[in-house]
Formats: sequence, C-alpha cells, structure tokens
Amino acid sequence: MQFANPEFLALFALLPVIVYWYVKKNRVRSGTIRYSNLGVVKSVDELSRKKRYRHVPFVLRLLVLSLLIVCFARPRSGRTEEEVITEGIDIVLALDISSSMLAEDFKPHNRLEAAKLVAADFIRGRSNDRIGMVVFAAKSFTQCPLTLDYGILLNFLDEVESGMIEDGTAIGMAIANAANRLRNSKAKSKVVILLTDGQNNRGELDPVTAAKVAEAFGIRIYTIGVGKRGTALYPVDDPIFGKRYVQMPVQIDEATLKEIARITHGTYYRATDKESLDAIFKEIDQLEKTKIEVKQFTRYRDLFPPYLFVALGLVVVEVVLANTKFRKIP
Repeated sequence: MQFANPEFLALFALLPVIVYWYVKKNRVRSGTIRYSNLGVVKSVDELSRKKRYRHVPFVLRLLVLSLLIVCFARPRSGRTEEEVITEGIDIVLALDISSSMLAEDFKPHNRLEAAKLVAADFIRGRSNDRIGMVVFAAKSFTQCPLTLDYGILLNFLDEVESGMIEDGTAIGMAIANAANRLRNSKAKSKVVILLTDGQNNRGELDPVTAAKVAEAFGIRIYTIGVGKRGTALYPVDDPIFGKRYVQMPVQIDEATLKEIARITHGTYYRATDKESLDAIFKEIDQLEKTKIEVKQFTRYRDLFPPYLFVALGLVVVEVVLANTKFRKIP
C-alpha cells in the first residue's frame, strides 16, 4: 500500500496537541457542583457511570479525525501491468517440390524432407508474424495463405510432397505468387524465403522480372540454393529393378538466385546439408525480427473508501451519544 498524498500524514502530529489541550481543558473546568435539591440528582451509580465514560465522545472525534487524515492521504494499492505493442512481419515460404528435391544428399533425409523440418522449426520460433506458404514445380499455387495460426500452417506444411504438381521448376511464377500474397500487406517488412535446387525451366515469367515486380512492392527475398556440390544420389523408379539410385549433377542457377536477392535487397545462401540449411534459417530468423515495444504502467486502486465509511459511522455514533447518554443539561 502507498499514499497518493503522503503530505497529509503530517497532520497526525496535531493529535498529541489536541489530546493535551483536551486534558488541560477538563482539568480547568472540573469543580464542585451544588444542587439546591438532592432530588434533582439521579442515583450515584448512574452519575459514576457517566463520569467513567465521559471521554468517549472525544475519543470518537479523535478516531474520526485520524481516519479523515488517512482518507486525505489517499491510500492505494498498485499493480504493475505491461502493454506489449508488436509490429509483425509478413513472411511467405516459397518451397520447391519438383522431383529433384527428392535427392538424398541431406542425410538422413532427402532435400524436401529436410527443408520441411527446418521450415517447421522456423515457424515455431516466430511470434506475431503472419506466415504463408506457396509451393512450386512446373506451376505454383498457394499451399497456405498468410496466417497467425501456426498450427494450421504446420499441418499444411506436413502435407507437402513432391508430385503434387507437374514436374519442372517455375521460379519466376513462385516469386509472382508469393508477391501477390504480400502486395496488399500493411506490414512494414514483407519477406519471401525462396528455397530451390534447380534452374528456372517452366512458367510464363522469368525470375529476374518477377524479382523486380516484388521489389516494387517493397518485398525482400532471401534465396536459398539447396544441394551438395558436384553430384547427388537421385531415386529412380525402374520398371524392371524397382527403386534404384543414380548419380545426377547438381544444377543450381546460383547466378539468378543471387540476382534475385540483390534486386530485392535480400541475401543468397547455399545449403549443402541439413545443418547448413538449419543455420541459414536461424540467420534469417535473426535478421527479420519482430519489433516488440513493452510499456510498463501501474494501475492503482483507491483504498480510502472503507476508512471514510468507518469515519462517517463514528460521526453518527458520536452524534447519537451526544444527544442521548452524554447530553448536557443546560
């Protein structure tokens, strides 16, 4: 408990003075009362009782004064509260799901499964950001629109698999689709994380043109090329021998991915295994931080009303007693 006007507590220093004045006054005024007729006086016991309690009205007034001083000082209790103001980021994950993403150079997973695991960790680590997802191969479509419901987003991510779309790599269409999701966003920071392992070979829009359109909408693109250097094992369904693996060259158009990042003021990364991919997403997570402003304030609750009610009650009691038991005879 604290007091809003603690200076009023200094009035308590007057109480001893008032008590001293009262005691002195009663000593001076005490004397012998003469009666012309003893029949006027009531019984001795009643007179003695009145004399014994004659200071009660003064004590009541003293208590009332003390309570009023407390009320003027305004006792109150405070509770500290925080107002959190967040300025979220809108993020779209653009995930390549072409057949080449099944290459198993991200042991113990293929590229797509590794990307899904790392992306899931990235999503769980965010807060107050709207995140959406587009997937692409020969075409691109929205797997999940921008949302704050990360549970739904993670469910959609878990359902992603290669073969959902005709095979191919339409990087330009993926950027255009992601930009379309972000172009009307009111967020101050709009980000696309584009993950692919190939070269643009499908779609009506080339990646560089799409990047320029994205930049015009204030969208920053982080591009990630996934795949080890050299060759990688690709699973192949052989009609005679069943599933087998062949070594295929890793062909990532790094020049185009770097140009996309440059145009949109983003960064290009190369991931050669799951560990490096995880490190890349962690770096992006640090670069794109949600602005959080915390304002602390104290909410006060006045505690003086009970003291005031007690004081008023004592005033009523004192008035009643002064006009009954302690009424002075003229």
